[in-house]
This record gives sequence, C-alpha cells and structure tokens, in this order.
Amino acid sequence: MDDDSAEIELLEQNLSKTHQISKRMISILTGLDARLVKLERSILPLYTATQRLNQRSLNIDRALSKIDEVASSQEGIAVEEGMILRGPQPGQLEMYMDTLERLNASIAFKASDADFRESARLIETGAKKLTQMYTKLVAEGSSGSPPIAGLDFTPVMFPPSLLASLKPLVAFLRTLPQPSTHPSHPAAQAIFTTLKEAQRGYADMRGNWDRKSLETHAKRVIDRAETLDGVVAGKEFGTWVANLLRVAETEYTLLVDLVPLSNPSLLASTYDTLIAPLLELFTDTHSSLTSLIKRSLHKYTFHALSAYSSLASSKSRWETLLARRGDGRKDTNELRDGLNAIKGVCLRSFPEFLADLKLAATTPGRGGEMGVSLTDFVVSTVQYLDKLPELQEPVGSVLQALGDGNWKMGDGKRVGKGQKPGTGEVDQITLIQHYVYDIITTTINSLTTISRTQRRGAFGSIFLLNNISYFHARVLLKTTHSSLAEFISKPTADTLSSAFRTAKAGYFDANFSPLMQTLSEDREKEKIGSSAWKAATKEKFTRFYDLLEEVGERHRMAKVLEEDEEARKAVVDEAVKLVVPSLQRFTQKQRDKEFSKNPQKYIKLSAEEVESQIRNFYK
Repeated sequence: MDDDSAEIELLEQNLSKTHQISKRMISILTGLDARLVKLERSILPLYTATQRLNQRSLNIDRALSKIDEVASSQEGIAVEEGMILRGPQPGQLEMYMDTLERLNASIAFKASDADFRESARLIETGAKKLTQMYTKLVAEGSSGSPPIAGLDFTPVMFPPSLLASLKPLVAFLRTLPQPSTHPSHPAAQAIFTTLKEAQRGYADMRGNWDRKSLETHAKRVIDRAETLDGVVAGKEFGTWVANLLRVAETEYTLLVDLVPLSNPSLLASTYDTLIAPLLELFTDTHSSLTSLIKRSLHKYTFHALSAYSSLASSKSRWETLLARRGDGRKDTNELRDGLNAIKGVCLRSFPEFLADLKLAATTPGRGGEMGVSLTDFVVSTVQYLDKLPELQEPVGSVLQALGDGNWKMGDGKRVGKGQKPGTGEVDQITLIQHYVYDIITTTINSLTTISRTQRRGAFGSIFLLNNISYFHARVLLKTTHSSLAEFISKPTADTLSSAFRTAKAGYFDANFSPLMQTLSEDREKEKIGSSAWKAATKEKFTRFYDLLEEVGERHRMAKVLEEDEEARKAVVDEAVKLVVPSLQRFTQKQRDKEFSKNPQKYIKLSAEEVESQIRNFYK
C-alpha cells in the first residue's frame, strides 16, 4: 500500500507540473495571438495594395502577350505573301504547295473579311504562279529541233526529267478550288480560268510540236513520190499516216496524265485543239499527193491505188481518234474526205487508161516512120498489168464501185464476159479479168492501127511483131508477177495468142512472100517457048537475090525481136524453113532443065549460103 500511495503522489506532482506548464503555454500563445492580430491589422492595407498591383501586372502581361501574338500573325502573312509573289523557287516547290494548302485550309476559319479576301487573293496568285511553271515545263518539252533519225520516222518523246517534275505539279493543280468543287470559294472561278488557259496552251504547244516533227517526213514522202514505184510510194504515204496516228495516240495518253482539268468534256475539247495541226498537215500532205497524181494520172495511177489501200487500212484507228475529239466534231472526218477524194481519182484512172491506149494509135509521133522498136505505151501497159496483183483489193474495190464495163464509157459490147450464175453482182476477180481483157484488146488494136500507118508495110509488120511478141511473152509466158495469171481469162489468153500468130504471119508475108513468089512456077510462060522460059528463069533468079538483098538491108535497119533471143531464134528457123527448101527445089529443077549454059552467073548464092545470110539478118 505504501508503494501505491507513493506512486499516486508522484503522479499528482507530475500532473501539477504539467498543468502549470500548460498555463504558461496558453499565456504565451495568447500573447502571440494578440500580437499577430495586431500585426495583421497593421499589414492588411499593404496586402490589399499589393493585390491590386499583382492584378495590374497580370493584365499588363496578358496585353503584351496578345500584342506579340498579333504581331507574329501579321509577320507570318507577310512572309507567306512574299513567298507566293516570288513564285516557286528551285527546290522549294513542296514548300510552296504546302503554303498554298495552309492558306486554302484556313480560308474557311478566318473571322475577318479582310483576312478572308487576302488569303483568297494569295491563293489565286499562287495558282497563277504554278500554272506559269507548268506552262514553262511544257514549253521546254515542246521546243527545239525534232531529231531526224535517217529515213525512218522516230517519234519525239516527252523528256522523262520534265515528266518527273510535271506530274506532282499537275496532281496539285487538280486539287485547287474550282467552281464545280468549291462553289463558294472567292478564287475558284479565277483559278478555273487560269487552268483552262494553261490547258489550251498545252494543246497548242504539243500540237504544233508534233506537226513540226512530222512535217519533214511528209515533205520527203511527196518528194520521193515522183521517183518511187507507185506501189512503194503509196505504201510510204500509208506508213506516214500510221506514224501520224501513232503520235496522236501517244499524245492522248500524255494528255490524260498532264492536263490540270481532266473532266471528259474539257479533255475532248483540249484533244481536238491538240490534233488540229496534225489533221491540217494530213490534209495538206494528202492534197499535195493528189495534185501530183492528177498532173499525170496515167503515170501515177498506182500511186493513187496504193495510197487508197493504205488509207483504207487506217480507218479503224482513225475512228478511235475521232471518238476522242468529242461530239462537237462528229461530222468532220478528214480521212473519209481523203479516201473519197483519192477514190474519185482511182475511178477516173481506169477509163482514162483505156482512153490513153486508144489515143496512142492517133497521137502525133506514134504513126508514120516511127521505127520498129518497142513503143512506150506497150512497155507501160505491161508494167501496169504487172502491178495489178500487188493491189488486187483496191483495184477490185474501185472497179466494183465503177461497175462492170463502165471503164469503156459505153464503147462497144463486152466480149467473153458475164456474171456468175446465181449471183447478182460480178465478183472482184471477174471484174479485174474483164478489165484486163479490155486493156489487152485495146493495146492490140492500137498496135495494129500504128503498123498499118507505116509507109512501108514491111517495117510496119516488124513493128507489130516486135511489140505483140513482147506483149505476148510478158503477159502470158514470162510474167514478172506470177499472180497475174489469175487475171488472164481464157478469152484474154486466146485473143493475145491469136494476135501474136497474126503478127508473125504478117511479118513473114510482108518480108518473105515476095521472095517466095519469085520462085513460083509460071506455067503460061513455060508454054511460050524455050528461050522465053529461060529468060524468065534468069529473071527470077536475079529478082530473088535482089529481093534477098533488100530483105537483108531492111533487117539491118530494123532489128527483129532484139530483146527476146528465144523468140528470135524461133523466127529465124521458120524463115529458113520457109525460104531455103523452096530455093533448093527451084534451083535443082532449073539446073536439070539447063536454063543457062553458065548457071553460076545467075545462082549467086547456094542454098546453104542463103540460109547463112538469112540467119545473119537476125544477129
């Protein structure tokens, strides 16, 4: 218990000390609080003034910040305006286009009308600067001298380096505001007008450049046409037209990729503008070729036929070209007009060729003493016939359009001709056969007429034999073109063979019949007496050798079948067989009858010597 009391007492003492300490702390804190209240009362006016200053300071900072923001904005617009007005600089095209994109994107969010109009003005200016760059690049790719790579046409390609620069530029130009896509944009209409002008400029530059690249070859085609074979010249013209179409097709592909306005109607009108110089060049070149042909249709007939065939083969490609020009030019077809014009020339050529053959018999210089060599119209007729198989399709087509027999212009009845059973129209092969028949009969008739106008019939017979033999051999026996046989009908072959036989018979009759007549027996004179008969026989021998000398002199002046050795040998053999056996029989008979005591005086040449002399006529 004593211990517990002691602990209690100790606790009470500690509690008393704690209580005293608490009182002191309360007294200190109360004094501190009183002092703080006093301090607060003294500081409050200063604090209130400080708060006002802080607010003013914050307001000042905010005003300065706003001022800085406005100044920065104005400085940015000035920088962008300077960049836009300068235009795209080398290596800064992407930055330039990005600036325009930002201006275009911000135009809808501008609160100020002034800013709205200023941005629209800058976008319009930037669009014009970019189209100027576009036009400059197109001009670079469409200028200079086109390369001429020998005789073959080489298409002028757009420089790949320029293409690489143009394509991103065109892609951006297509994103610019236009009335169809941004009807409320203030610069849309002006931008559309600018792009439209640039697109037209593209078409003009490319079209004139393409014409320039084709003009040299067009001139060469016309210049060479005067000296080239007709079939080759026509094909060369066709090749040039195919090259023109190839250029037009390439340009369309390029147009689709490089024009800033790609809607179908504008694309069609732009393409129409682009190919206008090419079509004008085609018309001019075609007109030049047609004029050349018309100057001498007989000479240039196959130029016309070959050109007609070549043009006809390009019809499908031309139709594609027309379809790309748009509906506005549907009724215009330069190829169709060219085909019709040259077809008209071809239609004229057939009757005019026959008319020229008829006229050959009466033209001054054809008749009279014109010699015995091959006449020009026979050689040209053979060349004409040789070319027919090469142009069978156009020849048949034009003859079909002309009508069977109409090439004779109503002159005479058709011989050995007729339609195939069961058909309403003569096929093209048959038409060509009919036409060839008329060519051959007309040529034979003209040659016969010329031979009869010779003052000396013997020379006329040599002329006729030379020409008919050449004609017969080149058409029936030794044709240059094997397919010509398809156009030679049986009536045609029979007519030509008959003319050859007649010409050969006429030749022998005019040159050797007088010789043979001197060797004929004169029965009446034999009855009048021996002396009179002997005198007549002597006269026959004298006359025979005189005539033989005349024939030899004639053949030295007029060569027979000079260009056909095989036919000439056949004529030599026939002449020998005609004369020598008759001379042998006549000589032997008169020797046996002892017509003279000195027969060698009258028999100047033996039969073998006569044969040798006859053979020498043809060397």
